[in-house]
Amino acid sequence: MTQTMTSRGTRRTRRPRLGAHYWRLWWANAISSTGDGAFVAALPLLAVTISRDPRLVAVVTAAGYLPWMLLSLPAGALVDRYDRATLMWRAQAVQAAVVAAVAVLVVFRTANIAVLGLAGLLLGSAEVVFSNAAQAVLPALVPPALLARANGSQQVSLTVGETFLGPPAGSLLFAAAAALPFGLDAVSFAGSAALLARLPRSHAQEAGQPRATIRSQIGEGLRWLFRHRLLRVVAVLLGIFNFANQMGQAVLVLLATQTLHVGTRGYGLLLAVTAVGSVVGGLVSPAVTRRLGMLPSLIIAGAVDAAVFAGLGLAPDPAVAALMLAGQGFAVTMWNVVTVSLRQQVVPAHLLGRVNSVYRMLGWGLMPVGALAGGFIAHAAGLRAPYIVAGVLCSLSLLVAVPFLLAARQTASPG
Repeated sequence: MTQTMTSRGTRRTRRPRLGAHYWRLWWANAISSTGDGAFVAALPLLAVTISRDPRLVAVVTAAGYLPWMLLSLPAGALVDRYDRATLMWRAQAVQAAVVAAVAVLVVFRTANIAVLGLAGLLLGSAEVVFSNAAQAVLPALVPPALLARANGSQQVSLTVGETFLGPPAGSLLFAAAAALPFGLDAVSFAGSAALLARLPRSHAQEAGQPRATIRSQIGEGLRWLFRHRLLRVVAVLLGIFNFANQMGQAVLVLLATQTLHVGTRGYGLLLAVTAVGSVVGGLVSPAVTRRLGMLPSLIIAGAVDAAVFAGLGLAPDPAVAALMLAGQGFAVTMWNVVTVSLRQQVVPAHLLGRVNSVYRMLGWGLMPVGALAGGFIAHAAGLRAPYIVAGVLCSLSLLVAVPFLLAARQTASPG
């Protein structure tokens, strides 16, 4: 808070506010996430029109997350080396071009599983750069006291676009013409890039300092994270949960359309229901974290996530599945708000891009493997099996991790 003098000479406390630069970032994310939501709904629907083999459908999902395993570390070094806002708008421009190319191929009926996999790989590569830069740039745009609020607001905008507005729009547009949702995503990326290009320059490299090599910068980020016990444990736990999440996410379109017997529009609505829980999670997470603390909030989010995985596998009808998806949206958003705020508070600004990249590599690197595992498990044991396996895996890993999290909290120190 800051203090100002009134006309009568008394002091008035002014609460810190989220400024215009933050809201420009917020609107850019809201626009691009709506297009992403349409893309996320349309891509598996397009894949299912090409092949109903769960292994091939899973390949499309896995390709989009593979760059988190391969490119996360060098992307983090780039984020700490170059202007973060510039990296963000250029990444969005690349994504706009890729999705526009997919739309053209769909119009001419030349898209196949290989094309969709390649598009996912290119989009994922740009997303690695964009996502790392977006998390690293936020502390430069808002006061430290508002990081939890800013992250919660960002999560709400992202989840509303990606899971509430975008998926129904994507499924409806896909039913009208398969190329339309991809065109919408391309336009949203272009609009987001235009907004992000107006952000102030923001990078951690100080003028006059000798520039280290990419290899040494990556090594510095690795060493910092592995010395911070709490973040290290959280990153490993996130990796297990994301592996499990992708086991189910990769075959969700098949579970919805073949087992629960919902149509194209119903699949989009199922995805949209996730946003209800996500919005609630984004709105209440800061208050819950203030009341309970970060670690209890994290454990609660993990427990809810594990329970809804098993619930999805046992869901007898679309209504129960929708309830489980809403619970998953709540848990994932609460987890994200807590962990992103934690990293932004404890990691030094000049290391934030690299430490985030190491964290995301550990937390997201197994997602393509999880997607492929889900496809093969579904092929061998049925479409419900990946969710039940995921629930058991998450429950056991959380039980094992809780003592380590409690011990790590006792030794954690900011920076």
